[in-house]
Amino acid sequence: MMPRGTIVGRVIVALLTVFALLPILWLAYSAFLPPNAALQGRIFGDGYTLENFVKLPFDTLLRPLLLSLVLSSFVAFMQLVIALPAAYAIRNGTPALGIFLFLLSVPAELLLIPLYGLLQNLSLLNNPLALVIPFLASPFTVFLLYSGISKVPWTFVEAARLDGASNLQILTKVIAPLLRPEMTAAAVLGFAAHWNLVLYPRVVLNDSNWWTVQVALTELLRKNPNAWGTLGAAAIVTSLPILILYIIFEGRVTKTLEGGLK
Repeated sequence: MMPRGTIVGRVIVALLTVFALLPILWLAYSAFLPPNAALQGRIFGDGYTLENFVKLPFDTLLRPLLLSLVLSSFVAFMQLVIALPAAYAIRNGTPALGIFLFLLSVPAELLLIPLYGLLQNLSLLNNPLALVIPFLASPFTVFLLYSGISKVPWTFVEAARLDGASNLQILTKVIAPLLRPEMTAAAVLGFAAHWNLVLYPRVVLNDSNWWTVQVALTELLRKNPNAWGTLGAAAIVTSLPILILYIIFEGRVTKTLEGGLK
């Protein structure tokens, strides 16, 4: 029989999970209600419709959606390209792990003002490169891949060196194949983190042509603060890439975080 303490703990966790999911569930539910039904308090009995999706301003959402998809994919890929040799170097003896752990502890918000000044000096404000360059190196990705490399038997690396393999060959033919779960998890998390940026792109990009999907959503919220159906439909549509990624790679992400961050 399950101990009483375990049962109570699981009940508390379940209640907290439901409480945390309520706003998301409500937003998703309101997307299928008739327009203005939620605002008028008619949340049951009026049936369900796709009218909110049909009325979405796709002309203003499509460009930010595609831009975020391209930029987030590129950033996630480049983070892997940079983090893999960095993690290998640390595992190989470079004393830089403490630096990355320190960077992990620094809140991103503290870097916003100095980063804005740096981008201004480089004439990169209102430039899509401002959404790419500062995110190419990720301390979290480095640490995650380092955790994976630490579990790789180093005899594989030493054997490759005895066969005359270079560091690049070791990385691409020995380390990378063994780190596919960690690299997949890092790519998914890196993509999601960049996709969900709101404050930063709003600060560094004033040109609406370069708005990301989250900025476009905040602008839609500003113009339609009470249109819950439209906002819910927009949130669902713009969350589809993240949902698809997590559905496909959820197992690898969970396994990596459970084992790699111990």
